[in-house]
Amino acid sequence: MKKIVLSAFALLFFAFASGQAKDGQVSKGKWLIEANTGFGANVGSTALYFSSSDGITAFNIGAEGGYFIKDNLALKLGLGYGEIDGAGEPIAYKIGAKYYFKSMIPIELSYNGVGFGDANANPAFVGAQVGYALFLGKNVSIEPGIRYNIATHKQYYDNSLQFNIGFALHF
Repeated sequence: MKKIVLSAFALLFFAFASGQAKDGQVSKGKWLIEANTGFGANVGSTALYFSSSDGITAFNIGAEGGYFIKDNLALKLGLGYGEIDGAGEPIAYKIGAKYYFKSMIPIELSYNGVGFGDANANPAFVGAQVGYALFLGKNVSIEPGIRYNIATHKQYYDNSLQFNIGFALHF
């Protein structure tokens, strides 16, 4: 049992040590396309999720894209669409910036929301996210992270915490 645990830790250490960007994936002029799974409160979400509970079905589909304006810094836009129990929600959107600290720790600041118009009908949030980018090759990374969303209209909506697993393509 001790050998199995030590082998697992060695494999995990090797994966994290070799998972850094080496081939210029986060260099100026590169593109980023990503999809995230969201666990927790999905607010203004461009994440992919599906849930069904107490006869209520909800789903969301979305993606984000970005362009590296300088090494390790990308400007991002995202769009998503979702439904709750057959009722369509307006388009979700996200605009922000993502910085890869030491080319492996993504830190994101963004403004995200659903729809446009009155605050009581369409929530908006300012969010911050941090994670770890595990590069699986020249063009693919997996980025688990944690995100905190601060509601801009607290009289209608609450702040929320999300756990994400992102899948990114780098071109």
